[in-house]
Amino acid sequence: MSTVEGLLTRPPRAASLLVLAHGAGAGMRHPFMEAVAATLAERGVATWRYEFPYMQRKSRRPDPPAVLQATVRAAVRAAAAAAPDLPLFAGGKSMGGRMTSLAAAAEPLGGVRGLVFLGFPLHPAGAPSSTRGAHLSLVTVPMLLLQGTRDPLADLDLLRPLLAGIPLATLTIIEGADHSFKAPKSAGRTDAERLAALADTVAGWTKELA
Repeated sequence: MSTVEGLLTRPPRAASLLVLAHGAGAGMRHPFMEAVAATLAERGVATWRYEFPYMQRKSRRPDPPAVLQATVRAAVRAAAAAAPDLPLFAGGKSMGGRMTSLAAAAEPLGGVRGLVFLGFPLHPAGAPSSTRGAHLSLVTVPMLLLQGTRDPLADLDLLRPLLAGIPLATLTIIEGADHSFKAPKSAGRTDAERLAALADTVAGWTKELA
């Protein structure tokens, strides 16, 4: 794939640009993706959201990994062309983040200074394993993983030791959050407050690397 369309959200004083892929079941206009882009923009992080081919076709079945990873590369190129003056980062929600990491593990993404994962899908729900994260050790740029303590797709007892052996990986825990970064009222913070904390972390991390 040579081209891919996307949505650029660039605040007036942008300090960096995050190429942001969606999860398996919802596209770049999903409310969560819209909220992430808006909240990051308030903190000076521009985003370039895009969709994988299957989502553009309105199919529920994701494309083969090779197609998904080729789309990641095309998106990075398109985002860099859209805002060539901004330090570049890439990542995404769930599957989108994992496909970005697989692409980067196979071959560095041109110009990308770091990867950001919003809910890395370490394993299927109910089938704990760290196999899906083994390739992270092959990534050559810093990585930021934001994970909820109630995420059924990432057992922290497996994720923590996996990342402990990867010096370039930073893990940030969102207390009470599930895979969509939502939590019960008993968790003590609203969804908006959790999203703000997530955005604060991403903005601070990218600023250090920009």
